[in-house]
Amino acid sequence: MKPSLRPENPRFSSGPCPKRPGWTPQIFEQALLGRSHRSAQAKAKLKEAVDRTRQVLEVPQTHLIGIIPASDTGAVELSLWSMLGPRPVDVLAWESFSKGWATDIIEHLKLDDVRLFEADYGQLPDLGAVDFAHDVVFAWNGTTSGVRVPNGEWIADPRAGLTICDATSAAFAMDLPWAKLDVVTYSWQKVLGGEAQHGILILGPRAVERLEGYTPPWPLPKLFRLTVGGKLNRAIFDGVTINTPSLLAVEDYLDVLGWAREIGGLQAMIARTDDNARAIAQWVEKTPWVEFLAADPAIRSTTSVCLRIVDPWFESFDEPGRKAIQKELVELLEDEGAAFDIGAYRTAPAGLRLWAGATVERKNLEALFPWLDWAFIEIKARHQP
Repeated sequence: MKPSLRPENPRFSSGPCPKRPGWTPQIFEQALLGRSHRSAQAKAKLKEAVDRTRQVLEVPQTHLIGIIPASDTGAVELSLWSMLGPRPVDVLAWESFSKGWATDIIEHLKLDDVRLFEADYGQLPDLGAVDFAHDVVFAWNGTTSGVRVPNGEWIADPRAGLTICDATSAAFAMDLPWAKLDVVTYSWQKVLGGEAQHGILILGPRAVERLEGYTPPWPLPKLFRLTVGGKLNRAIFDGVTINTPSLLAVEDYLDVLGWAREIGGLQAMIARTDDNARAIAQWVEKTPWVEFLAADPAIRSTTSVCLRIVDPWFESFDEPGRKAIQKELVELLEDEGAAFDIGAYRTAPAGLRLWAGATVERKNLEALFPWLDWAFIEIKARHQP
């Protein structure tokens, strides 16, 4: 029978992700709307955003934190175009976005000495084959594949090259070994459920050394320029943004960082995420029609949890047919108000993707599971005589 209890918050999108529990638009009453981002008050807000980020994310003083335009994508692209070139590059790709970084490095930057380590959805490349005499570009968590690196032990220390880590969907949900990461990027819209279009760029000392000691042979657009006269523009890392930020989005970011601090900081955020992931794992274990896309628990994401449908009826269709059924399943759940935006990413294998980050409450996931079972049975019945 159709379940009677719906999730109080049916938003399980993997980006933008659900707002924090208790969020209301009233938080914007403190926003400096209609004010210049160069005013003293706005600069103070931006500096506060940087300072709170350091406190909650436990970023060491050795690393600089800057607010960058164009979300995580902007922060990653800025890093690639500004720092790559003087050394060979190893790039790891096992899902859509990391494959995009590989395309940019090989086809657009046209670097000659690039090694691509690629893996199918649900798997990781051979981390042991990476050469840390090279610059290394990778995602900590593959948002579209549900696969993450297990830890930072595979990263050599000392190393000659830079490590450039796309940590969106990981920052605030997983422990990041700062001493092993020279460049870290993320967007507010993921684990924190913030508004889109702003990214964070975190630079370690070795990244700063690269920026001040190397000038790329290609032109850099204004949005990618981190140096002035060969020296790092440190004002960017005190909240003086390259272009105009949204002070509405900044206020939202400050609010969720305040919430994170109130509930216990980074470790509490990680614990909430892990607890949500355990709830999904418990449901998968007793549900015969679904499995994790990442078979190995050691590399399974705890935020963007990707599932594949393993019922023989579903697997009898080709991939376009499976995608069509996925679409029906997702639309049925949306029509019922039980879950929004939980289809697999467009380039990933057909299936489901549930966000389990810290802004999701476990009780809402537990209310969702009976709806998933009901919807699958309902869609299957529609297709069978």
